[in-house]
Amino acid sequence: MLTFIGLGLYDKTDISEKGLACIRSADSVFLECYTSRLMGTTPGELSGYYGRAVHSLYRDDVEQHPEALLAQAEQKNVVFLCAGDPMVSTTHADLRMRAAARGIRTAIIHAASISSAVCGLSGLQNYRFGKSCSLPFPQKNWFPTTPLDVILQNLSLRLHTLVYLDIHDDRFMTVPEAVDLLERMAGDRQVTIPLYVGIARAGSGEPVVRAGNAKAIRSTDFGPPLHILVIPAELHDMEQEYLEVFAGL
Repeated sequence: MLTFIGLGLYDKTDISEKGLACIRSADSVFLECYTSRLMGTTPGELSGYYGRAVHSLYRDDVEQHPEALLAQAEQKNVVFLCAGDPMVSTTHADLRMRAAARGIRTAIIHAASISSAVCGLSGLQNYRFGKSCSLPFPQKNWFPTTPLDVILQNLSLRLHTLVYLDIHDDRFMTVPEAVDLLERMAGDRQVTIPLYVGIARAGSGEPVVRAGNAKAIRSTDFGPPLHILVIPAELHDMEQEYLEVFAGL
């Protein structure tokens, strides 16, 4: 049995009671550490809270070499933990399909996801979001521009864009860094992104939410990670008012 359990947005207390009970009755507990992180806790603290050893997994462990995990799940009750909600990430959906192909029973225990939390924090209406995109750190001789293509397509359809910011080992892209990259892309294409909404530490007791143009957002101190960015389309009146009240627009 392989159970995918979402841990929520920020710390050890975000997990559901159902998820916690499943962890405490499992034979093995694995924590995926590369698509996102719970910044309000550590794997060691999670292990103490659960009363179970927690084994960390990274990209290669899940995407390239999941055999050891799947072999255990064929014989035992195994849980696979991740920040947010499990099936938001395609890599988790792929792992579930691999398990099914081997005849392994699977289940999902859901939790809060950043894709829904941004709507509550920003007031941007969930049905107005188009395709999301990820913004990676540029590498030597490689500067990705696909995120701008997604943003411009969404804007042409009057849809908002959720932009996931890169995590690379212990380096976390910030909202101002993301805006710098997008402004560079927009400048090269001679287009304008009129409005940004930056969010930091969703799920914590003191999240930061700010809306404004590139200059305003780049001058904002969003504090520690994790950060995420939204590029809004033309705002409805209620969205405009919500951002004015809660995001300093």
